[in-house]
Amino acid sequence: MADRTAQATWKGTLTEGSGTINSVGSGAISDLGVTWKARTQSSDGMTSPEELIAAAHAACYAMAFSNVLAKAGHPADQLNVTAVCSFEPKPEGGWKISKMRLDVEGRVPGVDNAEFKRLAEEGEAGCPVSAALRNNVDIQLNAHLAA
Repeated sequence: MADRTAQATWKGTLTEGSGTINSVGSGAISDLGVTWKARTQSSDGMTSPEELIAAAHAACYAMAFSNVLAKAGHPADQLNVTAVCSFEPKPEGGWKISKMRLDVEGRVPGVDNAEFKRLAEEGEAGCPVSAALRNNVDIQLNAHLAA
């Protein structure tokens, strides 16, 4: 088992306050500013929980898909994954992460586009971050080979 840690601080009200993602256990991230405006409007150099979830999902999916490709005998030369996390108001009030769109473009020798898409879906099914979001967030996958 691997536990990972992060520490954040918030000061003030939700809409007028601000916070900081102070650190993560590895030391790879520190002192990232967060605000409500960065979540719902323009980021202005700040981050948001949704942006960090998108980053985690993109990295996790790239790893899971690369594993599926290698096990199928088609190791990827390169996978480029973009994750877009949608944060929107709920009709009954409040907010939710409603959708995560994964766009993957790959350079994978010996695989046609149909097989690439099939294996991409298998990678998504095995991605731990996808599993954490599944049944709560609409996960959409767009996969294609690089031209």
